[in-house]
Amino acid sequence: MIETGNPMRIAFEPDCITVRIASLLPVRPPRASVKASRKYQQIRTSVIEIGLVEQPVIARINGNSESFLLLDGHVRVEILKDLGKTEVECLVSTDDESFTFNKRVSRLSAAQEHAMILKAIARGVSNEKIARALSLHVNSVRRKATLLDGVCHEVVSMLKDTMCPMAVFEILKRMKPLRQLEATELMIAANNFTAAYATALLAGTPTNELAGERKSKKVRGVTPEAMAKMEKELARLQESMAEIQETYGKDHLQLTVVKGYLGKLLGNPRVVRYLLQNRPEYLEHFQAIADAASFADRAA
Repeated sequence: MIETGNPMRIAFEPDCITVRIASLLPVRPPRASVKASRKYQQIRTSVIEIGLVEQPVIARINGNSESFLLLDGHVRVEILKDLGKTEVECLVSTDDESFTFNKRVSRLSAAQEHAMILKAIARGVSNEKIARALSLHVNSVRRKATLLDGVCHEVVSMLKDTMCPMAVFEILKRMKPLRQLEATELMIAANNFTAAYATALLAGTPTNELAGERKSKKVRGVTPEAMAKMEKELARLQESMAEIQETYGKDHLQLTVVKGYLGKLLGNPRVVRYLLQNRPEYLEHFQAIADAASFADRAA
């Protein structure tokens, strides 16, 4: 066994401790407007219904055994204060750096929330209790529970971590599976997951690719002739995207190599001097390519 001079340091003390809420010193007090937000009300309802799911994180203060730094869980502690609680069980961090706990906020996507609700229902939790815990209407819980019914598995896999509204999945349900895949690929390529964009894709979907819809599609302010033109343009766009995807990896690799080569070439003063005297137009383009942060930025 290899021994090192620096033993591994644990991030948290092994046991949680119960402390007085009055002894907590917040490193980032919540703004007054937070209490008026819907998210605050949802967390408050959850605390009332099922208690704290995750303990606040605190750190000890050297030379002060009576107080603690509150690193994470400011909103939860504020809610406990409002509920008249005087103590809270906390996780004790061995590091007093609050950035570690707050540098990212992980939010549930619509697909992840659907999976969470289904798991709760499978364990016997009623829709009413889930609604109370999440501060939602019961109909919203039922809607979330059936969100992915009719959506093909490939699309669910592609959008499972994507933050998109529930309406997008409900629009995709109105298409056949193959068209669902095409529409999803277009949304990913455009990095646009809004309901408005999904509605436009639905409007451009041929009738024979709709699931159960046989009536002609009508969009306010769009004539049938414009709709037909939109469908043709969309079909051409999909063909172009398919062609680009086939060569994108190879082209991007070649451009990356070219960018690196030009960077080294322009690092040679003699080459720069020659280009400046004989081919100044080349030098301008070479410098633009070498200085580009990414080829995506160049395209934009």
